[in-house]
Amino acid sequence: QIFQPLHTLRSAEKELLPGFHPFEWQPALKNVSSTTDVGIIDGLSGWTSSVDDAPVETIARRFRYDVALAAALKDLEEDIIEGLKDHDLEDSACTAGFTVLIKESCDGMGDVSEKHGNGPAVPEKAVRFSFTVMSISVQPEGSQETVTIFRESKPNSELSCKPLCLMFVDESDHETLTAVLGPVVAERNAMRESRLILSIGGLPRFFRFHFRGTGYDEKMVRELEGLEASGSTYICTLCDSTREEASKNMVLHSITRNHEENLERYEIWRTNPFSESMENLRDRVKGVSAKPFMETQPTLDALHCDIGNATEFYKIFQDEIGEVHLKSNPSREERRRWRSALDKQLRKKLKLKPVMRMNGNYARRLMTREAVEAVCELVPSEKRREALRELMELYLQMKPVWRSTVPAEDCPDQLCRYSFNSQRFADLLSTTFKHRYDGKITNYLHKTLAHVPEIIERDGSIGAWASEGNESGNKLFRRFRKMNARQSKTFELEDVLK
Repeated sequence: QIFQPLHTLRSAEKELLPGFHPFEWQPALKNVSSTTDVGIIDGLSGWTSSVDDAPVETIARRFRYDVALAAALKDLEEDIIEGLKDHDLEDSACTAGFTVLIKESCDGMGDVSEKHGNGPAVPEKAVRFSFTVMSISVQPEGSQETVTIFRESKPNSELSCKPLCLMFVDESDHETLTAVLGPVVAERNAMRESRLILSIGGLPRFFRFHFRGTGYDEKMVRELEGLEASGSTYICTLCDSTREEASKNMVLHSITRNHEENLERYEIWRTNPFSESMENLRDRVKGVSAKPFMETQPTLDALHCDIGNATEFYKIFQDEIGEVHLKSNPSREERRRWRSALDKQLRKKLKLKPVMRMNGNYARRLMTREAVEAVCELVPSEKRREALRELMELYLQMKPVWRSTVPAEDCPDQLCRYSFNSQRFADLLSTTFKHRYDGKITNYLHKTLAHVPEIIERDGSIGAWASEGNESGNKLFRRFRKMNARQSKTFELEDVLK
C-alpha cells in the first residue's frame, strides 16, 4: 500500500473519501450546490464577510455535510442490503421510505500546540465536529410498520464517529465558532426538508435524515443554545430550575427547555418588551442571554456526567477525611492535607495516580467499592463510613442506567429502581451531607437525580448518545497531526481529515 506511486494512492484515497459517489436531493437543497464530487473544502467557504467584520483568524477544513452523509451511507451499503435480507424484505419493494438517525457531536480539544508549521497565527486550540449513523430503518411499500435494518452496535467508538469539520478555534470564541459552524447548520437545515437519492445495491433509494445533537458536554450545549455559563444560578440545560431550588427539591423536575423556547426567550431578552429591571428580565428568560444558533437535544452526556459526579465524590471523600461536618470553614492548609492524604491512599490501595483534571478513566476507577473502602480506612467515625458506603452503593446502582447502550435490556432491574434509588440518594445528601448541599448542588448531580428516567423514557438510552466517540476521536486527531500530517498549518487539517 505504502510504496505505490503517488497517483495510485491518490485514486484509492478518492474512492474512500467523501466526494466520490454521485447522488441527488429531492427537492434540491436550498443554497447548497448540487455538485457531488466535492472533497475537503475550506471551513470558511459560504461565509461572506462584510466590511465591518474582523477578518476571521482561523483555519478550518470540512466536508460538505450532504456529501459526507452520502459517503457514510455508501460505507454501510453491505449492512443495509444484509439488513433487508435478514428481515425478508423484498429488495425492490424497499426503494423509498428509508429513515436515517444521526448523532452529532462537537467538542473543544483544549490546547493542541506542538506544531512549528508556518502559516497565519491561529489559536492553538481545536474544535472537532463529527457525526455517527446511529440507525437506519425502512417502511416497505404498502406496510404501516417501520423496520430497523441497521443499528450501530458500537455508537461510542471512534470508528463509527465520522469527522465532518476540524477547526483551529477556541470553543469559547463564540463569533468564530458560529462563523465556521454556520454553514454546517444551514446545510443540516436544508437536508431536513429534503430526501437523498443514492444508489444502494444497484437501485436508487430515498433517505430522510433526522439529526440529534447529543454529543456535547455542558459547556458546549450552553454555548450553542445561548445559555449562561455553567456557574450560572440557572443550573440546568434541561429545566428552568435554579441551583437553590434544585438543592431543596433534588428529584422532581421535568424537562422543559428546547431550542424554540430558547430562541423566543432570547428575543425577550433582546427587546425587554415589559421594560423590566435586569433581575426580573433575567428571571423571565431563565438565563438565556445569547442567540441560540444550533439545535441540541435536551439530554445528559453520559461521559461528562461520570466525570462531573466523580469530581464531586472526590471532594466528598476529602470532606469526610477531614470531618468537615463538625467544623466551620477549615483553612486551605487543612484542606490541602486531606487532599494529599486521599491521593496517597488511592495511590497505595488502587494504584491510582492523582490527575490534574478529572478524566473518564480516573472517574471509572474512583467510582468503585474498592475506592470507597480505601477512603473509609481514613474516616474516623463508623456512622460516616456507613453513609459513604451507602452513597457509593446507590450510585453504582444508578450508573449503569445512564451508561449502558440499551438499559431496558442491559440492566432492567436497575432501571425500574432508578427513581427509588435517586430519591434515597437525594435524602442522604440533604441529611447526612447537608453541610455540602445546603442551597447548592452540582449541575451533573442535579441531572443525574432529576432527569434520567424521563430521558430514557423518551430516547430509550443515554449511553448510546454520549460524546464518547468524539472524545476518542480527539486522541486520533492529536496522533495523526503529529505523525501523519504535513507540517504546515494550511494543509495539516485536511491531512488529518483524510
